[in-house]
Amino acid sequence: MSGLELFAAVLGVIAVWLTVKQNPWCWPIGLLMVLLYSVVFYEVKLYSDMLLQLVYALLQIYGWWQWTRPGSLTEARRVSSLPPAQLLFSLGLGALASLGLGAAMATWTDAAQPWLDATLTAFSLVAQLWMAQKRLQCWVLWIVLDVIFVGLFLYKALYLTAALYALFTLIAVQGWRTWQRDPARVRA
Repeated sequence: MSGLELFAAVLGVIAVWLTVKQNPWCWPIGLLMVLLYSVVFYEVKLYSDMLLQLVYALLQIYGWWQWTRPGSLTEARRVSSLPPAQLLFSLGLGALASLGLGAAMATWTDAAQPWLDATLTAFSLVAQLWMAQKRLQCWVLWIVLDVIFVGLFLYKALYLTAALYALFTLIAVQGWRTWQRDPARVRA
C-alpha cells in the first residue's frame, strides 16, 4: 500500500458517499480520485483499469455538468430507470467493448489480467454513464462489478483498494435503496 493508494481510497469513499446523497461535489472529488488511481493501476500493470480511470475523468466532468447545469432539462438530473431496450443496448455495448479491449490488452500488452480487467472496465463505463444520468440501475451494476473487483484487487495484493471496493459494494447497496426511495424519482 502506498500513500497515493491510501489518499485515492479516502477520496473514493467520500465521492461515492456524496453520490448516494446526490451531492454534486461527488464529481470533482471523484475526478481527483480517478486521476490518482490511474497512477496506482499503471504501477501494478492493470492497464485497462488505468485507462478506465482516465475515461472516468471525462465522465466525472460529464456527470458534474449533468447534475449542475441550469435550464429546462432538469429531468436529466432526477433519478429515473432505464427502459428495457436501452438497458439491453447498454449492456450489449459493454460486452462488445469487453471483447475488443480484452483482445487488445491480451495481444499488445503485458497486462496482468487482460480479459477480466477489460470486462470490468467496459461494464464500469456503462455503470458510470448510468450514474451520471442518475439511472437507478447503476447501483445494481456497481454492486456486481465491485464484488468482482474485490477479488481482482486481492489477487493483485492491492489490499486497501480491495477493502475500498468492498466498502463501495456496501455503499452501492445503500445508494440503490436511497435512490429507489427518492420522492423526486421519475417513475415509468
